[in-house]
Amino acid sequence: MTVRLPEHDPTDPVESAVIRGLVRSWPRRATVRRNEAALDGPTMDDLFDPDHADYPEQLLPFAGHPGFEGLDATVRARILAWAWIAYNKNVVDIEQDVVTPGFGVLFRDGLGAGLSDTSRAAAVQAMVDEEYHTLMHLNASALTRRRRGWPLPDAALPDGVTVRRHREAVAAADGPRAAALTTVAYATVAETSIPDYLALIANDESIQPVNRATVVLHRRDECAHASVAGELIVLVHDTLDARDRRVLESAMRDGADAFTATDTAVWSAILRAENVPDADAILREVTADPTRRRFLQDCSAVERLFARFGVGA
Repeated sequence: MTVRLPEHDPTDPVESAVIRGLVRSWPRRATVRRNEAALDGPTMDDLFDPDHADYPEQLLPFAGHPGFEGLDATVRARILAWAWIAYNKNVVDIEQDVVTPGFGVLFRDGLGAGLSDTSRAAAVQAMVDEEYHTLMHLNASALTRRRRGWPLPDAALPDGVTVRRHREAVAAADGPRAAALTTVAYATVAETSIPDYLALIANDESIQPVNRATVVLHRRDECAHASVAGELIVLVHDTLDARDRRVLESAMRDGADAFTATDTAVWSAILRAENVPDADAILREVTADPTRRRFLQDCSAVERLFARFGVGA
């Protein structure tokens, strides 16, 4: 079957108004294009308050468990600092290993969807933003290590579950095109869902001010990226044949499951680093506890995309 590629016509309403507007507004809205005081090194140090926790305790999967509650206050504080380091590492890993490759496929129009110059510009603008987000979170972790005086090395933590699952899915894909579809699918899930992930910290005024400021700035860009990713995947989906659509939709479901999963491998590494007694038992118990909820409950943005595709999530 021959797929007719859409021609580029700036006056055509089929050309997404959302994408056109985001491309035009990028110089004004993107964090990388602004001189944000909160991102300057000395100001970050000024914002740091040693009396504030580095991460919301209620977001720990073992919050309230006797094995955690009974720990020394310093160990608990270190676990919260570790959680912030892991949060930053997970964001960086997803940006570098999942999102940027996905936008790269779209920028190169690697799926042959006939994306316009405007759509490709939106993809590459997002890629530029992601590099700056990586730097923001790298600096945030470095600040925590410096001000707390604790090593907390990234190297002690495994890759996050989304990155691991993406890598496995790409390796298992049936050929290069299926691998590209899988990468775009995972990137779309990450970009449309990460604003909710970031909001869990961005809206918590009880934690370290500089940590919250970092996430607030990042989330501002990601709300725009979610629109870009959503519009681009709809444009791509419309050009795919039935087989490719099944591959894309299946990978998006897998990506959503990975993105919302509790990453026991990372939490196990943190508890081991702090020599927490019975760490494996703690994680088994909280994982098996039906009253404990996932970090994120759902990927509602993905469900909305499936509705636009005309299929069930």
